[in-house]
Amino acid sequence: MIERLVKDLLKELGEDPYREGLTKTPERVAKAFSYLTSGYAQTVAEVLNGAVFTEPYDEMVVVKDIELYSLCEHHLLPFFGKAHIAYLPAGKIVGLSKLARLVDMFARRLQVQERLTTQIAEALQEALQPAGVAVVIEAYHFCMMMRGVEKQNSQAITSCMLGAFRDSKATREEFLRLINHYDRR
Repeated sequence: MIERLVKDLLKELGEDPYREGLTKTPERVAKAFSYLTSGYAQTVAEVLNGAVFTEPYDEMVVVKDIELYSLCEHHLLPFFGKAHIAYLPAGKIVGLSKLARLVDMFARRLQVQERLTTQIAEALQEALQPAGVAVVIEAYHFCMMMRGVEKQNSQAITSCMLGAFRDSKATREEFLRLINHYDRR
């Protein structure tokens, strides 16, 4: 189905879908979109895969600079950047790599950055029931870079603070200090 639609799109753009360089494009685009939207076929439970453990640790856990790549639902153009996640355990911790997998699951859907940020935070809150969750995403959007206003250096920053991160200014500031403590590469 996607292959046929891409072939029709190429024709609408004035291209010849049978030209040598384009003959396999519909198949490649279908495979690419299947991968780029593979998050729809996953659930939080599958992604966490039982890697939630009972642990009395109650200090902040932070994983920062998690690379993310997604597609803007408004123009089907990529946006990319980094997610920073923190949570305050309340008896449960999760394998650290699962945080990156959670980001990927939600990023591999048609998205807006605001929803992506909230989905990650709410999923972690529901799965772990921690004292709080914080997510900050910094991203560059091709829909702003390649078209429209064409601003290559504009970065969008979104946040979602739940529990102690919303209620306690000191907790929120500690998280923000930690994610900005070391120079970015």
